[in-house]
Amino acid sequence: MADRFPRSEDFVRALEANQSDEELRKIGRYFKSGKGEYGEGDRFIGVRMGTVFALAKEHVLMPLDEIEKLLDSDIHEARAGAVSIMAKQFGLKKTTQERRGELAALYLRRHDRINNWDLVDLGAPQIVGVWLRDRDRSVLYTLARSENLWERRTAMLATMAFARKGDLDDVFAIAEILVHDPQDLINKVVGGVLRETERSAQERLRAFLDRHADTMPRVALRYAIEHFSAAERAEWLKRGK
Repeated sequence: MADRFPRSEDFVRALEANQSDEELRKIGRYFKSGKGEYGEGDRFIGVRMGTVFALAKEHVLMPLDEIEKLLDSDIHEARAGAVSIMAKQFGLKKTTQERRGELAALYLRRHDRINNWDLVDLGAPQIVGVWLRDRDRSVLYTLARSENLWERRTAMLATMAFARKGDLDDVFAIAEILVHDPQDLINKVVGGVLRETERSAQERLRAFLDRHADTMPRVALRYAIEHFSAAERAEWLKRGK
């Protein structure tokens, strides 16, 4: 029964069993958790993300209330595990639409605990974006205008699920809201999602860039034009700020 319905404490024990001081040292290269940085106060114990994802697969049938307990953990890898479990559970063929809706609602309701770039990346496209493909998307516009960095990142990354289906109106609309965002972690995802539109809407992407290339952050421009020819990239970059 415990295997069928895993508990949050089982997951945390498994994390602790895989803790590595060497991995903890490596984590500092990828996450900024010092004073004044975007992840200030985030606590890591030192578990490889590959191991976190493997454990999430083992615990994929965890009930919603137990997943929420993981989200409440002060351990970053536990929260990463929670979102990974949510995404994997959402994607199971046997998962009902009702449960998928509950998972999307949990992500949005507990966004206060989805508070670093990797946590957003694990769930925004795979849970929120997929859930909203054939539903009202107004929540994304609320998130895009939020003062919270991670909510804005969710808004943009969720549209990746639309871009992959060639459904681009909300992709460009959210990008319009965020194209001059002051945060590098938003600039990168704006550019990255725009890059995905190049295959199905090259001229629409070029029209967007023509409006904004002179003033949008250079990193966003670089990401957006990554699939262009070298010659065309050079021309666009002459306009970037």
